[in-house]
Amino acid sequence: VELLSPKSEVLIYKTDDVAAYQGNGIFYEDVRFKDVLFDSGFSGGGVLAVDTARTQITSCYFLNFTTQGVLVQGGRDAFIQSCFLGQRPTVGGGVGEKDYSGTAIDLAGNDNVVTDAVIFSSAIGVVLRGQANMLRNIHTYNKERIFGGIGILVRAFADYNRITDCFVDYNSIVLEDPRFIQITNSFFLGYANVVLKAVKGRLEALSITDNFFRGIDMAPVVELQGEFTEVRDVAVERNQAWNSTVKSTSAKTVLARKGTKWVADFSKVLLFPDKIEYFQYSFLVKESSRMPIHAATAVAGNKVVVESEGVADAVVSVVVDQCNPI
Repeated sequence: VELLSPKSEVLIYKTDDVAAYQGNGIFYEDVRFKDVLFDSGFSGGGVLAVDTARTQITSCYFLNFTTQGVLVQGGRDAFIQSCFLGQRPTVGGGVGEKDYSGTAIDLAGNDNVVTDAVIFSSAIGVVLRGQANMLRNIHTYNKERIFGGIGILVRAFADYNRITDCFVDYNSIVLEDPRFIQITNSFFLGYANVVLKAVKGRLEALSITDNFFRGIDMAPVVELQGEFTEVRDVAVERNQAWNSTVKSTSAKTVLARKGTKWVADFSKVLLFPDKIEYFQYSFLVKESSRMPIHAATAVAGNKVVVESEGVADAVVSVVVDQCNPI
């Protein structure tokens, strides 16, 4: 099924420049698909919507696609809800999983919503190439990460997107140079995690909070691929994990001992290497009437060093943040 504007070409699939799909105007409005089985017969995709507004795809089943189950180019306000999408019928762990290809949902437009969807077989579950899209309550077990599968891919310049209440099942959410992206209240199982992939090395206004990870082999819940040279307003915190390594942009510790030097080492906890923008510490002396002169003498390598003028039996509390004021 294809909904095409007069100026559109059918097979523009490879570019990530969403601007190429905008500006033609709106040529279709309020088109609805409900309770439809789209069987592509391994010869293409399911629904292609170009320059449409308020398209609704509800309670549909997409099967045997080789390109995209649903591809939205340009336009706005497409709603995809209560759908099942897969290249091959499976309930997970199917024979030939490593050979799954295609993308279940590809949004190359702005202001779209995908809710209550299950993606059970494809190389990529959802691709976001536009801005201000919303993904909610999506279960991606389309292809395991060890086979190269991606649950959700947010391409560079796809800003202002929100991902919430999703179940990422043995694959990853991959963010390329993310800006103004929110991931919250989601569950990551097995090899699933969040991958921050540097393209031009820019990262701004990213929030990964209040998620739960049940991992394998203590893999990090958030992984860096490449080097980010510009990092601003990033919050990775309040995530809970079992059998995974929690990474965060903020941390705190308490050091209690007698001495003249206390080293708070956050290198195993903080997400970005050698980056502490803000810190605070408190110095509590036990069983002494005299408070020694003390100071933070070094902040480097994700470590904070506090030293005192003389020996003290002290409790030193240190709080750090890599991006935001404390």
